[in-house]
Amino acid sequence: MASSQAAAPAQSVDFEAQQALALLAHQRLCAEYGAPFLFFSDKDPLSELISALLSHRTKNADSHRAYQQLRATFPSWEAVRDAPVLDVQRALSACTWPEQKAPRIQAVLREISRRCGDENLPPCSLDFLADRPIPEARAWLESISGVGPKTSAATLLFSTLRRPAMPVDSHHHRVAQRLGLIGPKVGEGPAHALLAALLPPDWTAQQVYDHHEALMFHGQKCCYYRQPACLRCIMLDACPYGRAIAGNG
Repeated sequence: MASSQAAAPAQSVDFEAQQALALLAHQRLCAEYGAPFLFFSDKDPLSELISALLSHRTKNADSHRAYQQLRATFPSWEAVRDAPVLDVQRALSACTWPEQKAPRIQAVLREISRRCGDENLPPCSLDFLADRPIPEARAWLESISGVGPKTSAATLLFSTLRRPAMPVDSHHHRVAQRLGLIGPKVGEGPAHALLAALLPPDWTAQQVYDHHEALMFHGQKCCYYRQPACLRCIMLDACPYGRAIAGNG
């Protein structure tokens, strides 16, 4: 099976230790939070792409409500693309910055239509990405303005394509940083390739999904942004951040 991300970054002298730690975190946190996890979405890849764009800097409940309102207002993605931008903006009122997301989504839909061969035709389904190597599929998506590594990975993994590409959200990123899987100055974007390189290249979409969800849940339920609950953390013995906190307590 193809690697779950783009070309792996150069390996450091600590790579084997970091990889072992990533697999330890996977084992413990998946057991802690009840993996395997059911996929939360059954959207086609184009719909998942739009949903992911709506989720930027927005609570899940709000972006979900905005997505549902958008689908209820317009009969097709072609209709969203061709509608007056203010109509799309009104349909997205439940999410943050609808005045920015409405024209961005329309621009993405126009670009996909152009790549399908005709900007006046409905956007293509993106199902063809199932047959492309994951790095190539991600590069195709990320060449669209406004689509970054988190959105491309979410489109491939969360949609009905079920490709093993791993998104990194803020919770996942925080847990990985505190564990020492990535450096303290590595942002969410660059973290995608670094963290994916630590996972076995033959992992299935379910395994990649479980890894992402387990680290995300840990960030939500224990490794909080403020006042993390280090003393009850199942990773405390392997976490330099947690040991420093516990040692100072």
